[in-house]
Amino acid sequence: MEASVIEREDAAAGGLTEQVITAVTAHIHANHLAPGDQLPSEAALASQLGVSRTVVREAFGSMAALRLIDVGNGRRARVSAIDRSVLALVLDHAVHTDQISVQQILDVRRTIELRTATLAALRRDSADAAAISSLAAAMRADFADARLVMEHDIAFHETIARTSKNPMFALVVGSFHVVTRQTWPVGWNSRASDAERWHMIECHEAIAAAIAAGEPRAAEAAMAAHFDFSVKALLAAGIT
Repeated sequence: MEASVIEREDAAAGGLTEQVITAVTAHIHANHLAPGDQLPSEAALASQLGVSRTVVREAFGSMAALRLIDVGNGRRARVSAIDRSVLALVLDHAVHTDQISVQQILDVRRTIELRTATLAALRRDSADAAAISSLAAAMRADFADARLVMEHDIAFHETIARTSKNPMFALVVGSFHVVTRQTWPVGWNSRASDAERWHMIECHEAIAAAIAAGEPRAAEAAMAAHFDFSVKALLAAGIT
């Protein structure tokens, strides 16, 4: 079979798979597709772009791995909603290959989460405030089980990010959970006494109370105090 136009393109142009990814992305943008909307079939794209279905399938596979599209057996590919898992994987890889440090992630988290706390205090409704407060209360109730406290802690910060009503903040804060599950037990165990662990929970309760009261400055200050306390604990444990 005679080579297609795209198949004759120089390798420097990015290769067939990359070109198909570019074409599919352009199709999504040009047609204003939203999460759940269908993409053209593999056969239709192969015909339109002058490549084999195998190439289109490879492109779909790459896009699915990045959670840009959802490819299910027996049905057309669909546009995916944004997914925090890809960014979480990148952060985890970056930490374990010494490209960024835990302290650098915490520095970014502190910056972002001071803002999410501020916005949450401004934008929360009664349901949001109740959800945040209930997670702080759950941390206190489950104090004897560090694993549960950790899960409540992670959910607490993610709920505040969602309450900011900015999906970008929710995406970024939601991506921290993989690294957090590795560092959180170290920080918890590095605290010298239960009194220090209770203080950490009290920090969360102060954040929740400020958000529920609609006090953005108090929420920001409480979040800053929490992060400063947590960073100190991790530094004491030797995490840099």
